Amino acid sequence: MIGPSQQIHLAVDLGASSGRVVAATIRGDGIELEEVHRFTNGPVPHGKRLLWDLLGQWEQILDGLTIAAQRYGDRIRSVGVDTWGVDYVLLDVNDDPVGPCYCYRDPRLRGILDVAFQLMPRERIFEETGLQFIEINTAYQLLAMRQEESPLLDVAETFLMVPDYFHWLLSGEKVNEFTDASTTQLLNPVTCDWSKAVIRAFGLPEHIFLKPEQPGKVLGGVVEAVRQRTNLSPAVDVVLPASHDTGSAVLAVPAETFADERPDWCYISCGTWSLMGAELAAPVLTEECLRFNFTNEGGVQGSVRLLKNISGLWIVQQCVEQWQREGREYGWDELIAAASEAPALQCLIDTDDPAFVAPPNMSQAIAEYCQRTGQPAPTSDGQTIRCALESLALRYRYTLEKLEQLLGHSLKTIHLVGGGSRNRMLCQFAADACDRRLIAGPAEATAIGNAMMQAIGVGAIESIIAGRRLVRQSPDMVTYEPQPSSAWDEAYRKLCALIDAQ
Repeated sequence: MIGPSQQIHLAVDLGASSGRVVAATIRGDGIELEEVHRFTNGPVPHGKRLLWDLLGQWEQILDGLTIAAQRYGDRIRSVGVDTWGVDYVLLDVNDDPVGPCYCYRDPRLRGILDVAFQLMPRERIFEETGLQFIEINTAYQLLAMRQEESPLLDVAETFLMVPDYFHWLLSGEKVNEFTDASTTQLLNPVTCDWSKAVIRAFGLPEHIFLKPEQPGKVLGGVVEAVRQRTNLSPAVDVVLPASHDTGSAVLAVPAETFADERPDWCYISCGTWSLMGAELAAPVLTEECLRFNFTNEGGVQGSVRLLKNISGLWIVQQCVEQWQREGREYGWDELIAAASEAPALQCLIDTDDPAFVAPPNMSQAIAEYCQRTGQPAPTSDGQTIRCALESLALRYRYTLEKLEQLLGHSLKTIHLVGGGSRNRMLCQFAADACDRRLIAGPAEATAIGNAMMQAIGVGAIESIIAGRRLVRQSPDMVTYEPQPSSAWDEAYRKLCALIDAQ
């Protein structure tokens, strides 16, 4: 019999621009990852719609599982899927898809919040769901279908989030996984079940929603059709991870505790976007939470992720792409070196300002923002990068301050996970700006958290605490001690003034 230390857990990790199948081995000295298959992904324009190519994604997943079966054979113990949140699939009585899978950027959502608030007051929706108000949330996508008088909702029999759909194709079992369901703004964070009040207010069919299931649930073996296509063993189980990718990433935070009533640490899951918050035992549904527009998303084992969506490395990524189009190619080390030589805290931007959502030229947008707010614009690419990273670090401080107000106590440590943990300059800036010790890593938090929950589900890891103990042995963990200064304090006051001026 193959022992747990040799077993493979396959994490299917789908993002909005790429997807991959990752093989994870749980060893006594850590969690080892190997990327098996990577593929491009992205929404597809179709007439006036923006849709996901689920059939193409499914074919790529099957290709990845086939490669994994060839490489690891009977060592594969389980498979689970995580994706971005909010998007969904509807099935009819014959289990055929009802219409397309809309992308959360589909233009039909513009102005939908005003419609929603006419049906149910903003405060009442928050009381029922605890979620921040973003028009891309599933509740408003479904409401948009009602507003368009779409017949699709009337023939739908089953509602599945995108990872639920792939779990159904893998296992034949239809479930709504809890962490992804919590991104819909249709789930009550106290009952951990669907909010009938919101569903009824928006005129949605109640019967299509399934009882939410917690991560770690074993759905059963892979269906025969998938086994024949991939050569996976009949012994491979489909196990629910935290199927919302942020839920998996937070699970992989190398903290020593889990869902304390009074945590002393917070997390930043940093990639293109940053999600900053605390892992709690219960939701925070106060008026202050509503005013700060924080969100209570579901975590593993009934925990709550009180967090704020803020900008991540999007601005830096867009600058680099623009410079490449202009013929200036930079290696990352070269770019950081140039930023290091630029003067500190010369100009700041509010990284969450609408001007930086999708400008045609990001570095030009930064210069124009600085000129508009009476600041000197960056005069070099290095200074532009330094401006973006320093400003993001100060946005973290702004969010940390609000988070501590909601919790009623201070936090000692920031755990920064995801791709941003490899950015040494950002990590040190964040530690300095926030005046907190910052522990960076693991960079592959989402895939690790996905595989870790599978391993807990099948008994290969005894608990979340034990799993986090393994994560702490990761070789890419780096601790940054703060080097605060009055210059950061002055810059923070300046940023607050920029935010308040909006």
